[in-house]
Amino acid sequence: MRLANSLHRSVARINREVTKVGRFRYTDLSCRISQNSFLTIERMSSSGTAQQDIENLSSEILNKIHQLVQDQSLISDKYDKTNKVVEFMHPRDLEKVLPLRIGGEGTSFSELEKISEDVVKYSVKTCHPYFFNQLYHGADEYGLAGTWLSEALNTNNHTFEVAPVFILVEQAIIKYLMQLLSWDTELGDGIFSPGGSISNMYGMVLARQAKHPEFKTKGLFGANPLVAFTSEESHYSIKKGANWLGIGMENVIPIKTDEGGNMLPEELEKAIVLAKQENKDPFFVNATSGSTVTGAYDDLERLSEICRRHNVWLHVDACWGGAALLSNKRRHLMKGCEFADSLAFNPHKMLGAPLQTSPFLTRHKDLLFQANSSNATYLFQQDKFYDVSYDTGDKSIQCGRKVDAFKLWFMLKARGEKHFESLVDHTFEMADLLQQKVTERKNFRLVPAFNNRKCTNVGFWFIPDHMLGQEETDEWWDKIGSIAPKIKESMILDGTLMIGYQPLPYKNYRNFFRMVIHCVPKAEPEYMDYLLDTIQKYGEKLAI
Repeated sequence: MRLANSLHRSVARINREVTKVGRFRYTDLSCRISQNSFLTIERMSSSGTAQQDIENLSSEILNKIHQLVQDQSLISDKYDKTNKVVEFMHPRDLEKVLPLRIGGEGTSFSELEKISEDVVKYSVKTCHPYFFNQLYHGADEYGLAGTWLSEALNTNNHTFEVAPVFILVEQAIIKYLMQLLSWDTELGDGIFSPGGSISNMYGMVLARQAKHPEFKTKGLFGANPLVAFTSEESHYSIKKGANWLGIGMENVIPIKTDEGGNMLPEELEKAIVLAKQENKDPFFVNATSGSTVTGAYDDLERLSEICRRHNVWLHVDACWGGAALLSNKRRHLMKGCEFADSLAFNPHKMLGAPLQTSPFLTRHKDLLFQANSSNATYLFQQDKFYDVSYDTGDKSIQCGRKVDAFKLWFMLKARGEKHFESLVDHTFEMADLLQQKVTERKNFRLVPAFNNRKCTNVGFWFIPDHMLGQEETDEWWDKIGSIAPKIKESMILDGTLMIGYQPLPYKNYRNFFRMVIHCVPKAEPEYMDYLLDTIQKYGEKLAI
């Protein structure tokens, strides 16, 4: 926390400078240090409104928030695992607890303190070692520090003029990631987006621009239908992107997968050939490196060969599994990524960068600009006094864009590559350990799709004693499918553990627990035992 303290002091200095030039002078205050080292400031003058007081104390709310984060240990790898993961309340009940109404006058400092404490109390502790519910989790401490600093500076990452440091940082981290992909950094490009779904949409836009640049100005009218291809195991954002781009969800063709959820290359080629025969226009293939459910890694080498043969853009959704690039042991999972046309990666998932951290990369220089530019003359003047090639905003679909690259760069700079390689390796090892423990316990059964799993996803069913040895009819499986939701409900109400569950309809699998293991907070072997012991404890109480 020393770095966080230092950054907090820097932010406080910024706020003091702002306060000095306002209506309020620090000489009007007396200061005292309480036993918990929290600086409390009292107004000496009795004049002024409550609104003035709240403005005067605005910098001290930063002290309070910082102290709250420290006192509650809301930092990954520091949170007390004996605490609850969540203090759950149903929406209507929580609405009654929170003072959601906005009034005409400002709120007192003491009430802001109470609000801040309640926000922590009733929020999910993603930094908790037993939070396994999503692909994201707690944040790396250095990443959080970078976030605090960049948020305090509050700028827009669209021109060098207003974000000189952050523009250079984004370019540096994009080149670093391209090197991991074995791409030529002089020929590629990239940008940080507001999440993996938007990054996947960037891939679709660039694919369309590469094949039909006229569509940018003339639209799709009268053209043969564009067709995209993605595995049946892929993320739903591909269909959403097709909707937003006017391509249509029905023109996203799902490709069959093997038992582990990996796209079958021969099925892809059949689908492309069929689309051509139907006078449709294949333009985009989405491959997945680390799918959301099974953690599947598609065969990028074989898919790239098919795409080159049919002149189709190959995009890789590596939002979850892209962390393998940082490990010499696991990099082989993404063999062939050097042939991809574009790639999406979310370091805020397995690596533990703060939400949101979503770089989008492409091997094709200038295509982002060609696809997205609209030449806003009030921002992107070409006669500026500096090199305007550093103005990146016109290659983005956004105008306002956060400086997300900085927190990733800051944590990588602070910890170094070896630290994250070790974390990635350890996380994969913990997934292997959990799979082994699942297969050793009689009340747990590994979902067949995970028999040859590649990522840190592990799927399994819990089977109560009284259902063991019974004939596994459809009725039996329906009962098994009802177990995970009931156990999860009990665990959340007690705050003991959060883990996801879901069915896999295209494999005819009923609800199962989907465990995903992250780098931050660092998973330990005893957490795997706690997970299975806790599920079994609640499962034994069920009356199915």
